[in-house]
Amino acid sequence: MLSAESCKGRRHRLMEALGRGETLWLSHPDSLRYLAGFHVDPFSLGNGFGGVLSIEPDGTSTLWHDDRMPDSVGHAHADRGIVVPWYDGKSPARGIRTLALCDALPATWTGWFHDQPGRHEIQRRVACALASLRRRKDPDEIALLETCCRAAEAGHAWARRNLQPGMTELQLYAGISSACSLAASRAVIVYGDFAVSPGPERKGGPPTERVIRQGDLVIVDFSVVIFGYRCDFTATLCAGEARDRQLAMFEVAREGMRRGELALRPGTPARDVHAAVFSAFVDAGMAEAFPHHAGHGLGLSHPEAPFFVPGSEDQVLEGDVVTLEPGAYVAGVGGLRIEHNYLVTGSGPVVLSRHHLGP
Repeated sequence: MLSAESCKGRRHRLMEALGRGETLWLSHPDSLRYLAGFHVDPFSLGNGFGGVLSIEPDGTSTLWHDDRMPDSVGHAHADRGIVVPWYDGKSPARGIRTLALCDALPATWTGWFHDQPGRHEIQRRVACALASLRRRKDPDEIALLETCCRAAEAGHAWARRNLQPGMTELQLYAGISSACSLAASRAVIVYGDFAVSPGPERKGGPPTERVIRQGDLVIVDFSVVIFGYRCDFTATLCAGEARDRQLAMFEVAREGMRRGELALRPGTPARDVHAAVFSAFVDAGMAEAFPHHAGHGLGLSHPEAPFFVPGSEDQVLEGDVVTLEPGAYVAGVGGLRIEHNYLVTGSGPVVLSRHHLGP
């Protein structure tokens, strides 16, 4: 969970960045997570509903939510909390739930939210300010991302121990998802690619009833989401013993990752990080086999800036949490992708994910 001190600091930094002289009204789930640690457990009847956060010019905050929210909202941090009565399970509900919260807001509410899409210029300014602030992760955010990593590592370890020809992609996913939740000691969202890749025609995808055969390369690329934050890292497993050409592809991808790591320094253009990763494939005569981005930023969204692609105007910042994910897809050989997560520091990248990459 996020800390009260850091949430307060983020609220003050936002108001300073905007130079606001009036109250800010926020309702986007990511805004409330980032600024107040307010998270609605998706495995609850509160899923799909949320709260409202107001921030005064001096940084003072008030958080509203209805009385049917799950326990997860009890970890939120604001100067004042107001629980709006809607339904107590004993007497009739007070109108429609989607209206209960807004109907309870004070008369000073503008009638629209500054962090939701709209035509007001301030909505664009708030969206840009929040995106900029979220690039540099605070210690409580890094700790939460590391918690996601530890759970995902358990899923990767389960896959490596249990993958065998004859099982389906769905069976593989079910085992991974269970291992992640058990490691996290809570139900967690696990999403991503759990797919046999025969080559460029299938580079990933959700799990299906497809049966995994001897010699198949299976891309296991997934995120674990805890309190809205998420990791994202990849290994490619072979069902049985990997062939020489498959192992050669892996070595090229690993060299691309090594070159990308050397480029992960504050101030480096994102396009240069892509170029560093891509150069390994060029040198190996496999430029056409690597068709996608070389990585991206992580946090409350996936993906988010910086984007490691040609032509990107982003720069790597100290405090970024990013991925590097080189991959190669060759017809008749298979598809392969590896990925680590990193915290960018002034002295170089810190690897946050500790799973085994090789086939």
